[in-house]
Amino acid sequence: MRPVQPTLSSLGRVVTHDVPVDVSVDLPPLKTMKSVVDRMKNLSNFLVIEANLNGEMNLKIQTHLVSVTTHFKDLGSPPWGDVSSQDGGPSPSRDPEVMAGVTVDIRKLQQFLMGQQVNPSKAMCNMVHQNVVHLVLLHEDVSLQYFIPAVAKILCR
Repeated sequence: MRPVQPTLSSLGRVVTHDVPVDVSVDLPPLKTMKSVVDRMKNLSNFLVIEANLNGEMNLKIQTHLVSVTTHFKDLGSPPWGDVSSQDGGPSPSRDPEVMAGVTVDIRKLQQFLMGQQVNPSKAMCNMVHQNVVHLVLLHEDVSLQYFIPAVAKILCR
């Protein structure tokens, strides 16, 4: 897949996903996300990140005592967010309502959220269901990319 990535300059960048992503979504404000994750960390070591092509994202934890979910809506989707096949064509099997999800170590997500200090102009999340989360911070002509591998398989709707 070779979509053109948005930039702050007039020149575009070509993005190549060696592994086709299931979902790409813009992240909510990083300060808000960091606050939520910091509070969830007190309850669990693992967090499930779910997102769909409609620009919805859930952050959730589940323990034997409690289940907590934070919902984000209307996040937007990068122009390549509805594309997940190697040839760059739309994926006919991807329902925009269906969530892709990855269970991650919550401490690794916290490390990424420390990147809010660079005040990025754009923050995005790409996911391969049950495998990896690829987070990207864009600031002027610099991009910071962070990969968080899955720690366990999850069942999503």
